[in-house]
Amino acid sequence: MDQDQITRFRNFSRAVAIEIGALEDSFLNRGRSLGSARVLNAIGLGYEDVSDLRAFLDLDTGLLSRLLRGLEAEGLIETNPKPDDRRSRVTTLTPMGVREFEIYEALSDQRAERVLARHADVRHLLDAMDVVTVALSREDIVFEEVDYSSELATKCLNAFAAELSRRLNLIFDLKKSGDPELSQMQHPHGTFVVASLGAMPLGCVGVKGNGGPLAEVKRMWIAPAARRLGLGRRLMTKAEDAARALSITTLRLDTNSTLFEAVSLYKRMGWTEIERFNDDPYPDIFMEKHL
Repeated sequence: MDQDQITRFRNFSRAVAIEIGALEDSFLNRGRSLGSARVLNAIGLGYEDVSDLRAFLDLDTGLLSRLLRGLEAEGLIETNPKPDDRRSRVTTLTPMGVREFEIYEALSDQRAERVLARHADVRHLLDAMDVVTVALSREDIVFEEVDYSSELATKCLNAFAAELSRRLNLIFDLKKSGDPELSQMQHPHGTFVVASLGAMPLGCVGVKGNGGPLAEVKRMWIAPAARRLGLGRRLMTKAEDAARALSITTLRLDTNSTLFEAVSLYKRMGWTEIERFNDDPYPDIFMEKHL
């Protein structure tokens, strides 16, 4: 890696540190360090179990203990043994802590609004921020099976439809594209897997089944910010593993040749082209894989 790339990264890091107030004597002028403010924020977001709090913030035990003691001394939090496990501890915001959390949230929102207001193309700026966020936090990406009708699934499906509308230069209608019934994407027939980073959905894939040995892979999507990280392969592997667990022996899928990245991935993963097997108006490539 050349020095110019390193310099650009350091310039970016410096600009972010200045803009978010990390270099100020007290974060957002509230009289405490960035570290203390992060702990207070995480507790306010629901990370009350001290073990979960430590993992979320990636802090060592000693530092977290010092930060918690400081917040306790200010009367902002209370830490007590966990009711069902006296060896563990939970920490909660006091009424004063709730007010301070809300002040931090308002100040942070105001600072974000100022930054976004200075940029002529907010969407472009936010897209770039998403790329950086995923690149720096890729190890925190989680995969979970969710209900196909859930809010998280709906976010993914809307993004999936918008992406295909743009790539295929048409209005993509999910209902015209073999839209599964809810039961077909749930155990024991199928599943729907979402990859996410915090509240940000990064990808999804579904297995649409009917209880037999043959099923379809549906709604495979990767957010633009999460591409080239191997996420597509990981999601497809999750889908294939889930299908095996449901005693499915053959998977099929349809796609469009315009989506060349997806087609290339499927071929590398052992999928082979077959004849058309549905009347979906959007795909022109049909594939199959025996598990």
